[in-house]
Amino acid sequence: MKPTLFVLAAGMGSRYGGLKQLDGLGPNGETIMDYSIYDAIRGGFGKLVFVIRKHFEQDFREKIISKYENHIPVEVVFQELDYLPEGFSVPEGREKPWGTNHAVLMGKDVINEPFAVINADDFYGRDSFAVLGKQLSGMAGTQNDYCMVGYRVGNTLSESGSVARGVCETNAEDYLTGVVERTAIEKIDGEIQFIDENGKKVVLDEKTPVSMNMWGFTPDYFQYSEDFFVNFLKTNAGNLKSEYFIPLMVNELITNGTAKVKVLDTTSKWFGVTYAADRQGVVDKIQALVDAGEYPAKLF
Repeated sequence: MKPTLFVLAAGMGSRYGGLKQLDGLGPNGETIMDYSIYDAIRGGFGKLVFVIRKHFEQDFREKIISKYENHIPVEVVFQELDYLPEGFSVPEGREKPWGTNHAVLMGKDVINEPFAVINADDFYGRDSFAVLGKQLSGMAGTQNDYCMVGYRVGNTLSESGSVARGVCETNAEDYLTGVVERTAIEKIDGEIQFIDENGKKVVLDEKTPVSMNMWGFTPDYFQYSEDFFVNFLKTNAGNLKSEYFIPLMVNELITNGTAKVKVLDTTSKWFGVTYAADRQGVVDKIQALVDAGEYPAKLF
């Protein structure tokens, strides 16, 4: 059974001011997402599921899905503010989406196999999909044993400024013991560093794993997510900015001993348009990969 790629794209319409502005960064106008899907297909994934907002479904089908349909089966699910468990309603004044793990929950009726979760607008790289595809292909029928791609922090920095990263803590078997969000990570005088909560400088090894929201789960994850979302809403519904993030759910499962999460190493370099000034650098990096034969000039 081939794994499924679940793409979180519900924020696209708002972030890009509508799908018409989806940025073409490849030599033939390819989006970052096009490269992820190309890499996923050659990494052994057998189905695509997109989570989007209902209001841009037609636009999304015409401009995005039509590219992939002849290459891989595609399904669409929707994330809306009022898609809540029974007994809950949207608090007055709430406009912010409920977060990445709420988006993941939307896939529970269409995903029955091991699946990967990625952001639509991050460039993850070929090796990461090969590594994750291989791991997920061996997870059919298992439960409570998940994985994530841990990028080497040195492969995720921006040349335009500091970055925030979920720094992973692992045990001797490379299982995740925690993810700590660190802000203002940057390379200064050859050292990757940040200032911790005590005002102390901390230097990270180049290969320290960080989370770039590239996860691997089996379908049992949906039930845990549904149950925990109820608890989350009981505690946080009144906070109009609170979000139900994937690391929050993962942390809960590993802390209470319910599940394990294997951290997979990758040589891929992550990049994205964190700052406006990053855009040309991303275009150049993609062109360099095309020139090196890593990708064809035209993907789909």
